[in-house]
Amino acid sequence: MPAVRTTRTLRTTVAAVLAAGLTATALATPALAASEPRQRGHAATQRALQAQVDAGVPGAVAQARDGRGNWTGTAGERGGDDRYRVGSLTKTFVSTVLLQLQAERRIDLDDPVEKWLPGVVRGNGHDGRRITVRQLLNHTSGVFDVTSDPGFQEKVFGPGFLEHRYDTWTPQQLVDVALAHPADFEPGTSWSYSNTNYVLAGMIIEKVTGRPYGKAVENRIIKPLKLRATSVPGTRPSMPRPSSPAWSTLSRDPGAPVHDVSRLNPSIAGAAGEIISDSNDLQTFYRALLKGRLLPKAEMRELTATVQISPEVPRIRYGLGIMWEKLSCGKEIWGHGGGIHGSSTESRVTRDGEHSLALNLNADWTGDGAAVLEAEFCGASPRG
Repeated sequence: MPAVRTTRTLRTTVAAVLAAGLTATALATPALAASEPRQRGHAATQRALQAQVDAGVPGAVAQARDGRGNWTGTAGERGGDDRYRVGSLTKTFVSTVLLQLQAERRIDLDDPVEKWLPGVVRGNGHDGRRITVRQLLNHTSGVFDVTSDPGFQEKVFGPGFLEHRYDTWTPQQLVDVALAHPADFEPGTSWSYSNTNYVLAGMIIEKVTGRPYGKAVENRIIKPLKLRATSVPGTRPSMPRPSSPAWSTLSRDPGAPVHDVSRLNPSIAGAAGEIISDSNDLQTFYRALLKGRLLPKAEMRELTATVQISPEVPRIRYGLGIMWEKLSCGKEIWGHGGGIHGSSTESRVTRDGEHSLALNLNADWTGDGAAVLEAEFCGASPRG
């Protein structure tokens, strides 16, 4: 993903996603018009969605909640209640579970990784004895990002995907690929986005709870919040209905042939990005989280304690599986972005939990979710 946004967070902050999608004209259709009363107050957001389709994204969907109520907008061939792969928004679910476990005194985020995963993080400058769980969650661990491995890229994001889309990857296999490379830096001395951090975080949850991390997410977040469209699929390749196709070129060349990449074994992402959800559920989750319904006050302070990701990007900082961002109009929002094959997702909410947006573009080679965020929070802010 680019350093200034997280729409493609199954990759590093300096690399473009290799998974790609559809040409500009193949599925582009006029926006599905919202009724006039629902359109009011979100016209800028609807225009931003349509602009994505005009620029070549097959379809876009967004939902927002503010002081006026709920709004849904679509453009291209999308349904307002589409389910989709959310990619790295999974990370916020994972960090929330670990913070809950800390509140229960079952783990301390300042524990060394070695305490929970003895001998797992070793080699090429990686040492789990010097990396804390907290450093995994805020990406200051220095652990190499598995999705930056050239062989992994070719097999998972490139043309090899078509042959390997149903392969199962264990968390240990993903970690082993990453640790074959030198560490990025000494723990705590810098910041670098690494999906390996959250693969390890998922392994730690399993060690603490005795069950796969996905069960903890289901029992602690999905069921209590009644997130009926949200699931942790494990190795299940299919998409639940309703959903729209996900499109990719599987190449850096946007003019390459396109492929329907909707079906894949999500173990390629695991705890770093496998969750499926919809815009309604994502808003419910982030609103509940920022309102303190999922964590005690002490853990909320830790969740929102941010670190700088780059001196060149002061308007974005990273907490524990959640980002703080200051928009062009000065409004501050919290949330995460996520990218996986044929899917680019953003979900943000104001700190008081009262104004939220979740959106998805069903392509991974083009599109600008940040423009839709700007439109909703700056161009169509609720009166108050």
